[in-house]
This record gives sequence, C-alpha cells and structure tokens, in this order.
Amino acid sequence: MNNLNALIVGGASGIGLAAARHFAEHGAVTWITGRREEDVRMAAESIGTNVKPIRTDPTQPADLDALVQQLRNAAGHLDVLVVSAGISEPAMLGEITEDHIDRHLAINVKALTLVVQAALPLMNEGGSIVLIGSIAGLIGAPGRSLYSASKAAVRTLARGWTMELAPRGIRVNVVSPGPINTAMMATAGAEERSAYAAQIPLGRFGQPEEVARAVGFLASSDSSYIAGVELCVDGGMAQV
Repeated sequence: MNNLNALIVGGASGIGLAAARHFAEHGAVTWITGRREEDVRMAAESIGTNVKPIRTDPTQPADLDALVQQLRNAAGHLDVLVVSAGISEPAMLGEITEDHIDRHLAINVKALTLVVQAALPLMNEGGSIVLIGSIAGLIGAPGRSLYSASKAAVRTLARGWTMELAPRGIRVNVVSPGPINTAMMATAGAEERSAYAAQIPLGRFGQPEEVARAVGFLASSDSSYIAGVELCVDGGMAQV
C-alpha cells in the first residue's frame, strides 16, 4: 500500500477508523472524513502518521465538491475509496416513520452513491472501491428491516458499478461485517446482543481490526482478480 492515496469516508469512528489506521500503518496516504470537525481531528491524532483529516458531511453536495477539490489540489488522484458512513436506528414495523425511512436512505444509499460519483473522476485506472455493507442485507432481524434493506441496496449498487467501471479496471467490492464491537453495536440491548452471539459459529463478536484487514485485502493488488464480491466478515453467522 506504500504511496497509495486512499480516501476513507466515515473514517472517524468504528470500522472506518480501523480501516484508516490499517491503511496508514501500511504506508498509504490516508484521507479520512467525518461529519464533525472534532471527531475527525481526534481520529487523525489517534492514528498519527500518513493521515489527513477533512470534515465532510456526505449528504451535502457542497461538502463533497469541496472534498474533491481539496483532494485534487493535494493528491491529484485516488487509488482507493472506502465508503463506511452509515446509520442504524432500530424500529419495529409499526414504529417506522417517514423520517426514519428518509434518514436510512439518505445516508446508507443516497450519500454512498453521491460519494462514489463525486470521487470517481479522481480514481486512477485500476483503482479499488470498497463499500461497507452488512450481513443485515442477507438476513432478517426484528427492528432492523430498514437498515437491512439499505445494506441490501449497497450490495446491488456494487454489482451494477462493477459492470460500469470494469472498462477502466476499477474494481468494486463489498465488505459485509456481522456483529462487530463498535459504538453502533453498543446501541443494541443486552437481549439482542445475546441473541446475535448465539448465532455466530465462532462464538464471539468481531473486532473492527478484523474487518479492516478484509478491506485492506480488497483494496490491494492481492485481490487484483476479485470484483463484484460481497466478503462477509461475520464469524460464519450468515454463512452456515
């Protein structure tokens, strides 16, 4: 990864932060974004070297325009794009509101699409795009139907973009984590966490660093003949 330019959208926390640390430690010039200035600054400080923070709200086109201009001026091009921003707000069917629907689609689907669209002119031939999905897009869970639907959309988008970008040699893949020890998973109640753990063949929740290594693999030349896949990092939860 030495000397690669990598952009991690949603790199200020959780899986995105772990991926940013992995890239930076392996020599990539790593740009990270987050919606809050303080969060992005603190994330960059925790990583140390090879990292550059940019406050960006991916739901705001003006922010994306500014991000792309800053990257163009400072780096000239991108080799890797990782899109990790997302939300999960549990609600049973009878509790879902229009705002609830709009937030999930705006961040997990619309913003992801706008980020890829905005960054694409900077992508090198032969570059790699890694989208963070979820095994929620493969299985059902009470109260998670909208989140599941939005993550299923990520997988479908990756299929179409793989076909569209193949002539440029740009690979698009998805990493779909299972239950991972992040702040998002911490919002789940004890009963829900226990139910998840009982379904994991490896018998434990994953760590963000384990997902980051899968992201790094799909972003690197080690996966040069892999395109359009969904790599599940879930301890076998959705596989058996």
